[in-house]
Amino acid sequence: KIPQLTGNIERRLYIRLPENYDYSDQHYPVLYMFDGHNVFFDSDATYGKSWGMGEYLDSVDSELIVVAVECNHEGYGRLHEYSPYAVRVRPEGMLRGLGGVYMDWLTETLKPLIDRTLRTLPDRTHTYIAGSSMGGLMSLFAVIQYNHIFSKAAALSPSIYFGTNKLTEMIRLKELYKDTDVYMDYGSEEFHGHKNAAAAFKKVFSVLMDRQVRVCARVVPGGTHCEASWERQIPIFMKCLGI
Repeated sequence: KIPQLTGNIERRLYIRLPENYDYSDQHYPVLYMFDGHNVFFDSDATYGKSWGMGEYLDSVDSELIVVAVECNHEGYGRLHEYSPYAVRVRPEGMLRGLGGVYMDWLTETLKPLIDRTLRTLPDRTHTYIAGSSMGGLMSLFAVIQYNHIFSKAAALSPSIYFGTNKLTEMIRLKELYKDTDVYMDYGSEEFHGHKNAAAAFKKVFSVLMDRQVRVCARVVPGGTHCEASWERQIPIFMKCLGI
């Protein structure tokens, strides 16, 4: 439950533990992910196709805990919660900009619970965040605005054409650690759908570079706005971020 946002409405929390978790006293880094229902299982995914994150982590024998939270499925609730700032978009109208409220819950309620319950490495160096689309926008927001908590972020196909100036202004003004790592990408086929996407991508990348963030930015050949495309980028962004 996220009482600050949806009262008593329950959401599923998806947690993937390393294969050796039960046979070791080891502590592990944690990757938090948005749209948790789309991360692991096709049966739970909105459009019947997940990222297949579990299969990838098993294939590389990853020693990483993944914590993924189901999104708000009520009306435009997901867009309101995954927008860091109030912004007018069509046809949804004015997004309320509840991203800060959401991230306060994640960092002040969920993360402490995970750190108490599981054998995590709770420090900033071992705490990461990732997402796609509006979740990609939120990943950028999180690693900048909550830079004292997250050291790495993966933003796949981030919806940075919503309020680009507000995002870049935040990046310019926020005090950042020098070891901040960001991966961001956009599919080559996506640029046709949003006329401002290419300009926004260039602008955000440029500002991140100006702030000396260690950013890996790429245009995915043939990439589209879907889980199947994002699944193919998992090995790349994990390697880029050194996770």
